[in-house]
Amino acid sequence: MIRKHVPARLLFLIIGPLLMQQLSAQPVTRPFPQHTTYCKGSIKPSQYNQHTLDQQVLQFYHEWKQKYVRKGCGPGEYYVWFGNNTSGKICVSEGQGYGMMIMCYMAGADADAQHIYNGMFRYYRAHASHYSPYLMAWAQTTGCKNTDGSSATDGDLDIAYSLLLANKQWGSHGSINYIKEARLILKAIEQKEINPVAFNVMLSSEAASDSDDYFDMRSSDFMPNHFRAFYNADHNPLWKKAIDRNYQLFIKMQEEFSPDAGLLPDFIIHTNRHPHPAKPHYLESPFDGCYYYNACRVPWRLSTDYLLNGDPRAHQILQKINAWVRETTQNNPDNLSAGYTLAGNDLKSHYFEALSFICPFAVSASIDSKNQRWLNSVWDYSLRFKLKDFDYYDNTIKLINMIIISGNSWQP
Repeated sequence: MIRKHVPARLLFLIIGPLLMQQLSAQPVTRPFPQHTTYCKGSIKPSQYNQHTLDQQVLQFYHEWKQKYVRKGCGPGEYYVWFGNNTSGKICVSEGQGYGMMIMCYMAGADADAQHIYNGMFRYYRAHASHYSPYLMAWAQTTGCKNTDGSSATDGDLDIAYSLLLANKQWGSHGSINYIKEARLILKAIEQKEINPVAFNVMLSSEAASDSDDYFDMRSSDFMPNHFRAFYNADHNPLWKKAIDRNYQLFIKMQEEFSPDAGLLPDFIIHTNRHPHPAKPHYLESPFDGCYYYNACRVPWRLSTDYLLNGDPRAHQILQKINAWVRETTQNNPDNLSAGYTLAGNDLKSHYFEALSFICPFAVSASIDSKNQRWLNSVWDYSLRFKLKDFDYYDNTIKLINMIIISGNSWQP
């Protein structure tokens, strides 16, 4: 065999980027799998051992990453691809926040996690809203152009939380000072996206005090586990007030508008006076006052607070939802629909599978051993579906929820 000499300069061009990526990576302190000890009484799918659960998560993660993690338009940028759609959008801030959290959770199992996370951070900062350089413009189209300068609060909240996860995972002494950046976006959220009177989470940075939707909220934007982490990061009492006021609001909404099913609507309006579900076509669809494609995330968001922090208010709200969903489906996940009235009735023409509804019900089931057979069934049911058969939203929620259910979520 003839051995050819490779010039040093050419060798550096070949291996240099890989070497620099390795050198820039920080040690991982919470590698996947974590096997977090959740609140007493919580459960996991019992038909598999822990190793198998971890492998199921890891397999789906690699499939998800291959399809949805894309290189951005700027150097070293990455974004979560919104998928094929008629709107022309390539990325939304909601998906960017999801992806940034996922990279923090999967570090250790994926050696490229920090590299990709940093690229996602660069993409986020390259697409600032008009209202703050630290809030993300809610959507980009082909060519990575912002559709407009407004933000979406849920995306900003998840991005902020991911920065706290990144600080815990890798520390803040590398190329990005994660904790500093977390406090910058938190300050912007506190000023622009949390109502200082009713403490509801506002829809976006556009919801000024003189706007019609100043006291309106998207129910799935209440993320109490996030809020606890935010308080620990900057000690702003606003976050504790937001936790208490929104739990009070959710319990009131259940009692008044969904006493049997315990469901929350996509949008709640007039939180400062008489809170009630939004009317049809309030903002997005005829089902804005129903349990639809926003509110379907509520069981996941509240369950996380119970699993990691044990808040009894989350347990109270979720127990009603768990009892209803098991009864209405007769403990058969094949009977789940993609949307319900607050009375708990299926929405007409929505008798189809949607992972964004299915998987959060599995997270909710994990709070109590009474739901063991139901949890086992929903976990297996969700595993049956192939990534190619669903969109970015369903698949990404499925992945995050699998991480939680398998015991691999953790608090920064």
